[in-house]
Amino acid sequence: MPRPNPVFSDVGRGFAAYLAPPPPDVIRFTVGQPDYLTPGPVVEEAVKALRDGAHAYTRTQGSPSLCAAVATHLHGYGIPAVADDVVVTPGCKQAVLYALITTLEAGDEVLLLSPAWPSYDGMVQIAGGRPVHVPVRREDYHPDLAAMREAITPATKAILLNSPNNPTGAVYTREEVKGIVALAVEHDLWIIDDMIYAPLAFTEEGYASPASMPGGAERTVTVGGWSKGWAMTGWRLGWITGPHDLMQAVMTMNTSASTHVPTFLMPAAETALGLTAEVQAMADSFAARRVLFHEGLQRLPGVHAPMPEGAFYALADITGTGMDDITFADRALEEARVAVIPGSLMAGGEGLIRMSYATDEASITEGMRRLEAWLMGL
Repeated sequence: MPRPNPVFSDVGRGFAAYLAPPPPDVIRFTVGQPDYLTPGPVVEEAVKALRDGAHAYTRTQGSPSLCAAVATHLHGYGIPAVADDVVVTPGCKQAVLYALITTLEAGDEVLLLSPAWPSYDGMVQIAGGRPVHVPVRREDYHPDLAAMREAITPATKAILLNSPNNPTGAVYTREEVKGIVALAVEHDLWIIDDMIYAPLAFTEEGYASPASMPGGAERTVTVGGWSKGWAMTGWRLGWITGPHDLMQAVMTMNTSASTHVPTFLMPAAETALGLTAEVQAMADSFAARRVLFHEGLQRLPGVHAPMPEGAFYALADITGTGMDDITFADRALEEARVAVIPGSLMAGGEGLIRMSYATDEASITEGMRRLEAWLMGL
């Protein structure tokens, strides 16, 4: 009997028990999606497009006006995007996968700053590559450039960045990203930059794009999307842009894999990019919640976490509790009725717990109260 490709045997395993909806009495600090509805004007534009007959095939890479709007949006981050080299994809994950498939050959290595969200491991393997995990600095979860340099081998082909970062909540500084670009230039590497959380960077510098820096544009593939910053996770809309020759390969890949995103969603996505005030209001609410969340973490005995700098995640070191992260997560669920994700499900995440503060302030306050009472009672 034929067998499936073995690369899929371990990809993404282990998370189902922690991401599944818990019982109603459990406070959920697990799922990374905004607790807001998609802004009304976006929904209205999609409905209008449907009613106006946007039901047929259209241009594979996305409508010219949408691609131009994405390019203009990226210019705000200093990224020299060109509309003709923007491809709209079925979600940011698909954009990352396209970037990997079109840059890697069999056996190529990709540096991942660890702990990294495990989808990256799976996508690198699906593309025929090998993920190489480079630990970040444990005290603040920022890149260790010396460790990155040591990890580069003749087989290294790319560096995959994600800042603001899932799972750590770190936002890499401009100087750190400059250093990564310098490494890529020195060793002739691609940089795949997942900027999905860029609207949720809470540091003074904000998100820093490698494509905006000298030597970066010609080797950076920038991927992003609408899911996190615009509360559009279920819409499955992303983008990818980069050097022209590579984007021609991406367009071929997109044509073969998905044709294009739903036609009626394109004008809605374009509308979303113009909603500056709405996006900023959501970002401001997450910025306030991270402070409340971090204050709660500081009260937990045996738990240490730096202040999250972006996205909506906190990564806490729980080794001081005397428990490993799996035990902590399982007991927190059973005894405190709070759901969290154990870090050891991600390479390099042993002894850590990932928590999402993409929930209302009342749930944050109550969840932290429960965790504190539970840990104090041990």
